[in-house]
Amino acid sequence: MYLLFVALICLFLYYYTTKNHDYWKKKGVKHDKPIPLFGNNFRQFFQMASMTQMATEMYWKYPNERFVGFYRATRPELVIRDPELVKAILVTDFAHFYPRGLNPHKTVIEPLLKNLFFADGDLWRLLRQRLTPAFTSGKLKAMFPMIVERAEKLQEIALETASTGKTINIRELMARYTTDFIGACGFGIEADSLNDENSTFRKLGKRIFHISTKQALTNLLKFCYPEIFKHLEYFPPEMKESVLHLMKTVMEQRNYKPSGRNDFIDLLLELKEKGKIVGESIERNNPDGSPRQVDLELDDMLMASQVFVFFGAGFETSSSSTSFTLHQLAFHPEEQKKVQQNIDEVLKKYDNKLCYDAVKEMQYLEMAFYESMRMFPSLGFLIRTCAKKYKIPDSNVTIDEDVSVFIPVQAMHTDEKYFEEPHKFKPERFHPNAAKNIKKHVYLPFGEGPRACIGERLGLMQSMAGMAALLHKFSVEPAEESLKNPIVDPNATLVQYIKNGLPLKLVARS
Repeated sequence: MYLLFVALICLFLYYYTTKNHDYWKKKGVKHDKPIPLFGNNFRQFFQMASMTQMATEMYWKYPNERFVGFYRATRPELVIRDPELVKAILVTDFAHFYPRGLNPHKTVIEPLLKNLFFADGDLWRLLRQRLTPAFTSGKLKAMFPMIVERAEKLQEIALETASTGKTINIRELMARYTTDFIGACGFGIEADSLNDENSTFRKLGKRIFHISTKQALTNLLKFCYPEIFKHLEYFPPEMKESVLHLMKTVMEQRNYKPSGRNDFIDLLLELKEKGKIVGESIERNNPDGSPRQVDLELDDMLMASQVFVFFGAGFETSSSSTSFTLHQLAFHPEEQKKVQQNIDEVLKKYDNKLCYDAVKEMQYLEMAFYESMRMFPSLGFLIRTCAKKYKIPDSNVTIDEDVSVFIPVQAMHTDEKYFEEPHKFKPERFHPNAAKNIKKHVYLPFGEGPRACIGERLGLMQSMAGMAALLHKFSVEPAEESLKNPIVDPNATLVQYIKNGLPLKLVARS
């Protein structure tokens, strides 16, 4: 009897962990053979390869396919290889693909993940509708003096480093710069990460993107058994408490009223004063087919989750992109000279003072930045989830609700079909006369369509200003331990980052 019971349990587990593993076979979609429990995602679950690396491998493994099947545990997913299909998913047929589907359970969502990046459906739509005003040109101009203050501090720290001749982890330096700025414009707080690498804000930033073994296991359980483990939270309780306490402290100092600082906290307080957010539903219709009216109460925890993602996404993506640009310039001195000449010529027109208009004129610096994001995009893949049954254009394949699709940005950015000599650093690709020839829907560092990065212009502005401040006074050179082709950390989740940082030397310009 005991052996029969064990056998039944084993059979049940085998069935449960292999269900849906015939999904792509039935549809005639090419894919690797899945294994029980893990599907095709064993290495990513055990932090041996990032999701970007997994999607990139599938992209190159099936060069003649428009799309390729994949299994994350028992969940069927699709890797997209066709730019026209990318356009359909992100733009044309967005109504079928508005969710990202990053939350394993549709209704039970942990508080910190109820933010603009992770949210889906009506929650996402209402938040996006009301948060967009935070990133207008006027708001960005108003924030720029805060950027200049941090850029000047960045120059001071760089001078101290250059005078010693020591190697510096440029990734960490730029993370401290962006952390300081996000702390100021997001929270209205002097984070002082540039002077103190162990500041509270810098520790919080590191903790957000450090994936513990416990978190990796939680992620596996939630994706394999979303209903059973729906109340298991990915982030530790102390992180939620820290972010909520930090936000409430700042709001109490402002008496829960906008202070005139024009920062992110002010925007949230303005929204709070207006009462409920009201808008049209993206998920539900009235009997006549028109969208239902839906509303959303902006409570403290919901505001804290927006601050959380603004902080996390803001500092991580910008510091990753700026440091990789500086790394490329260190290994390409001729291009670095062109960047510095561009910066010098522009700043000369503005009395050598960094300002909003000056940064917008630094065309070659921008070209170099775009090229580095092509080679190493912070978000190496985009993900969308099918909201309702969808027939893939020009095919006989129909995918069902809840099937996720991956757009392997890293792979497309380095495909010679779209970029000649893709592994070479060539900023001229993004000269306005050349950039117009880049095939549409393959260069996607900020995404595309209604769910494109809301902070693109802010990220570009703070990144350009930081690099301009640094390269106006200093040159970057490879250190003895620098790798021309640095190793990507397989532990990375959504955002890519380099293993062991990016060591460089700073040399004061004469």
